[in-house]
Amino acid sequence: MSRASKQLGLYLGLLALGGVAGLSAGEYFQDDSRPKVNLSPVQPIQLPDASSRPTNPPLENSSFIARAAQTVGPAVVRLDSARIVSQKEQEPFYRRFFGEESPPDRRRVREGTGSGFIFSSDGLVLTNAHVVEDADEVKVTLKDGRKFDGVVVGADPVTDVAVIKLPTNNLPTVTLGSSEAIIPGDWAIAIGNPLGLNNTVTVGIISAIGRSSSQVGIPDKRVSFIQTDAAINPGNSGGPLLNAQGEVIGVNTAIRANAEGLGFAIPIELASRIANQLVTEGEAAHPYLGIRMITLTPDLRKEINNSSRFDLSVEAKQGVLVVEVVNNSPADRAGFQEGDIILNVGGNAVQTGTDVQQAVELSAIGEDLAVKVNRDGEEKTLTVRPGKFPVDN
Repeated sequence: MSRASKQLGLYLGLLALGGVAGLSAGEYFQDDSRPKVNLSPVQPIQLPDASSRPTNPPLENSSFIARAAQTVGPAVVRLDSARIVSQKEQEPFYRRFFGEESPPDRRRVREGTGSGFIFSSDGLVLTNAHVVEDADEVKVTLKDGRKFDGVVVGADPVTDVAVIKLPTNNLPTVTLGSSEAIIPGDWAIAIGNPLGLNNTVTVGIISAIGRSSSQVGIPDKRVSFIQTDAAINPGNSGGPLLNAQGEVIGVNTAIRANAEGLGFAIPIELASRIANQLVTEGEAAHPYLGIRMITLTPDLRKEINNSSRFDLSVEAKQGVLVVEVVNNSPADRAGFQEGDIILNVGGNAVQTGTDVQQAVELSAIGEDLAVKVNRDGEEKTLTVRPGKFPVDN
């Protein structure tokens, strides 16, 4: 292309650009149909006078969640437990990390934070056993700022329930509800002190009911848990789980470390029963048979029949199978055998191991309990006297 041609192309391009620019500018200034912007001064936003705003907004104008939290919140407490660790206990720590012995006069204090709720106006607080486990002192802080030194009345590691007594009276209390009527999908409200953030309220739903201890990941407990997706974090342990009416239906107790949005609570019926035993007896006694059992499924039946670990031949496709009987246990003395299929406990039909555990839990230590089993196709009724559940101290 010649130099003249290039100049001509550049000229035409600039001319076209100028025409477009000129046309746009003309439209901008000459089009009277566009809305005009009023640039006159506007009035500033007027906020209500602070003195005219209510300090305590009426609860009737609030959500059911806010009403529940405002009603129950004063009875939810923060627990700060401490344990003094002796030189002997801390010696391995010093040697491992510092390569030397700890100073002879040095003592460490291990601290933990949890939640609880007042269920009796004379100062009885329900919480988790693991919150106050081995604690030498427990500081209790109320929502209104008052602080007390709590005394552990009793703790039950089997159900993870504990009771603390405060040296005062006329305290705000919660209202206990029932977990037996809840179904998945019902509202769930949790109040506690997660991560040290006092009186935190979270909300979700009941995700499931009847979760066994093994499903939750703590097989050493004897609890059929409520599952919720209301956020439960470290520090929530021992706080109340509420229904939509603000009644306590459970005691928040556990989260799974490998899951998000899953929390678990002890049903309030079980927690209340154990708490009453701790207050009146100083300990909780759990009936015990002395068997190991599993809930049968077709796949599990096939695995058992093909496994060398079990000297059993199982014909049943469902039910609760006894796979071990502890020597000299109540079940052993009553004539239980490996391979028995448990059908009924105390007059109540059972389908899962959890059903059996709950039925035994409601029985009385030392009193006759009828258990119907299927043995080699024949039904038998065994009479067993439950013993006291052995707990390692």
